[in-house]
Order: sequence, then structure tokens, then C-alpha cells
Amino acid sequence: MGPWDALVHLANFVMPALGVGVVAALLSKLLWRAQLRGVPLLKLAGWASAAGVAVLLAGLVVFGRDGKMATYGAMVLACALALLVAGWAPGRR
Repeated sequence: MGPWDALVHLANFVMPALGVGVVAALLSKLLWRAQLRGVPLLKLAGWASAAGVAVLLAGLVVFGRDGKMATYGAMVLACALALLVAGWAPGRR
């Protein structure tokens, strides 16, 4: 595998976490507009995406391969928990 292929492979590995993190942050800003007014969208998306990538890495270590539905389910839960911490934790603004 060449460097370009490795980069594409890595990008394809983290894309689900980045996509879920950004979409979840956008939806949370839309649904809880008043409560999340002072929290930047990039902060929410960053926290959710980072949590998703961490869970994908943990799933790769635990299961030995990528693409398990249990890992994707855990990724969604981790994104939701990260949004909760980033959006509603004390001192969030």
C-alpha cells in the first residue's frame, strides 16, 4: 500500500465518526437553539467527532477489525454523551 492509499484508507476509517459528529452537532443546535446559543458549533462538532473516532479506535482494538455494528452503536452513544458534556456541562461557555 502506497502513501496515498494509506491516507485514503485512514480517511475512510474516520469519516463515519466525523460525519456523525457534525450531523449530531448541527441537529442539537437546531433542536436546542436557545439552550446552546452560547456554545460554538465547532466545539460541539469537535467533541462529538473526537469521541466517535476514539470509539472507532477502541472497536478496532477490541474486535480486531473495523465495521462492526456494535462499534457503530457505541460511536453514536459516545457522540451523544460528548454533546451532553460539551453543551450542558457546568462552565461550558
